[in-house]
Amino acid sequence: MSKMPSVLIVDDEDGFRSVLVRRLQIRDIQAFGVSCGEDAMKFLQNQNVDVVLLDIKMPGMSGVEVLRQMREQGCKAEVIVLSGHVLLDTAVEIMDFGVNDYLLKPCDTEELMDRITLAHERKTEREGKKVNGKQ
Repeated sequence: MSKMPSVLIVDDEDGFRSVLVRRLQIRDIQAFGVSCGEDAMKFLQNQNVDVVLLDIKMPGMSGVEVLRQMREQGCKAEVIVLSGHVLLDTAVEIMDFGVNDYLLKPCDTEELMDRITLAHERKTEREGKKVNGKQ
């Protein structure tokens, strides 16, 4: 793939978020990090990204609320949920917002890179279909 994905990491755990941003940047991925849902929404109003890595349980605006608002505002980024918790009802709810991937923290960096690549490919393919008029 010619273009590397841009990624927004939304997670309230400062250490986890900053390490992940650095690990992605080392791999030449344009990575950004924010600590809460409100900051994520502000960021996404001004910047497009290909993939959002989203924690579900955060103080203030939850990841589910971030997802809802992202979709209402027309954000087309692929979303990978990164969570330390497995909740079946939440998993079902996030699928309604088009989430295709869910990883438990902590996760292996190589596995995460594979998932980001797949998410970026899905987004690129989806956008290519729209450009060619074949939705």
